[in-house]
Amino acid sequence: MSIHIGAEPGQIASTVLLPGDPMRAKFFAETMLADVVCFNKVRGMLGFTGHYGDKRVSVMGSGMGIPSLSIYVNELVDEYGVTTLMRVGTCGALQPDLKIGDIVLAMSASTDSHVNRLRFGGMDYAPTANFDLLMSAHEAAHVLGIKVRVGGMFSSDTFYEDDPDWWKLWAAYGALVCEMETAGLYTLAAKANVRALSILTVSDSLVSGAAATSEDREKSYSKMAEIALAIAE
Repeated sequence: MSIHIGAEPGQIASTVLLPGDPMRAKFFAETMLADVVCFNKVRGMLGFTGHYGDKRVSVMGSGMGIPSLSIYVNELVDEYGVTTLMRVGTCGALQPDLKIGDIVLAMSASTDSHVNRLRFGGMDYAPTANFDLLMSAHEAAHVLGIKVRVGGMFSSDTFYEDDPDWWKLWAAYGALVCEMETAGLYTLAAKANVRALSILTVSDSLVSGAAATSEDREKSYSKMAEIALAIAE
């Protein structure tokens, strides 16, 4: 066991899907995996291991924001030997052609978080996806008939911004979507020399103001998990 994960050695697979919401982890495990075992309930951050065909895969909530995700990624890698981490989460569209339910493969992650500024002594670091995972996900989506967009995105430390137009600068520089975790995931994966990719589903739009319900966010976005499971080791 680690500090925040109650699993015994061997209970977590080498590939872990990381939705932010632990209830989405439960939904994916119960509807997409077989022979499911719950390995973690500590702090309500549910984690499960099961089988997708002949693949042994785990899925676990990561919580919201870089600090929460970083705790779980560090422990999954250092204590449980996880080698592939795929975030399967929701995001907000920053471009007008992205609609609710569209899927984005995050190639790179800009951020306003100072975590890496602290880590790199004030210098900028460019968090990017694992190229092999990114290519595999793109190819798997094509085979599955799932349309995806690939590009840069933005990881924010703030959900409720004071300036309603804050996102327009990032949109002008081509960021497709925003969320709160990917920059942290890609940085830690690079440090640990493991593979990471964020597969994101648009759940709201900062351009149009459209938004999905909380139930939709929990139970309606399985296509991103289909892509992740298709490329799981």
